[in-house]
Amino acid sequence: MRPMETPKRVPTALTIAGSDSGGGAGIQADLNTFSYHRVHGTTALTAVTAQNTRGVTRVDVLPAASVAAQVDAVIDDLGVGAVKTGMLVNAEIISVVAWRLKALKPGPLVVDPVMVSRAGARLIDDSAVGALKEHLLPLADVVTPNRHEAQLLSGMDLQTLEDMKEAARRIHQLGPRAVLVKGGGMSGELRGLDVWFDGERMETLFLRSVKTHNTHGTGCTLSAAIAAWMALGQAPFEATRRAKTFVTSALEHPLPLGQGHGPFSHFSPLEPS
Repeated sequence: MRPMETPKRVPTALTIAGSDSGGGAGIQADLNTFSYHRVHGTTALTAVTAQNTRGVTRVDVLPAASVAAQVDAVIDDLGVGAVKTGMLVNAEIISVVAWRLKALKPGPLVVDPVMVSRAGARLIDDSAVGALKEHLLPLADVVTPNRHEAQLLSGMDLQTLEDMKEAARRIHQLGPRAVLVKGGGMSGELRGLDVWFDGERMETLFLRSVKTHNTHGTGCTLSAAIAAWMALGQAPFEATRRAKTFVTSALEHPLPLGQGHGPFSHFSPLEPS
């Protein structure tokens, strides 16, 4: 008889975020992204939304204790190679997520600070922003604010590349090991240019600008791809660089779905060229 082979470890990532019934963002986008990268996706749901490409019509928030129980269940049994957070909704959920991650010490943490939409709509209140700064950002290996979120976290307006770099420095002082200020909401030549800062290394990341209205879920997908690559063993900067390449390619394959700002294809690299 052949000796029993030791099973190969399966990379695993956990997403702590809300559900998007339209499938373009949130938990659904994260799981699609994990699967593309051949990483097993696990979840802790924070809220259930009723939404489509035209907007959100209802949000039902789960109790913080339920979120904590999901996090505990996954990490206790499956092990987690990396974690990403998305929409955490309120201060109570943010605080309990930070508490469980600090206690359980899973893999590296990517924080997508879902506070303001790309269009500038505020999504959480001041107490939640305070909890994010105080409890979650100091645990993050990478934090990925969009333009409006970077403005809120840094306390400054972002108009130029130097503004983006200064915002990255200020956000880094809040405790994360690295900051990626995303330029998708910038204008002109800065649109699509991201700024990375880890306390020593300041880099600009740009591949090409993609003109499309189908940008729903871009931020979720990018942070999930960073987490996937980190679960696969990549260092934070390399994981971020590879994730940006994936998202740029995905944006070039918009899906003809819905009547508003639709999703893009998370499986685009699998399509024939």
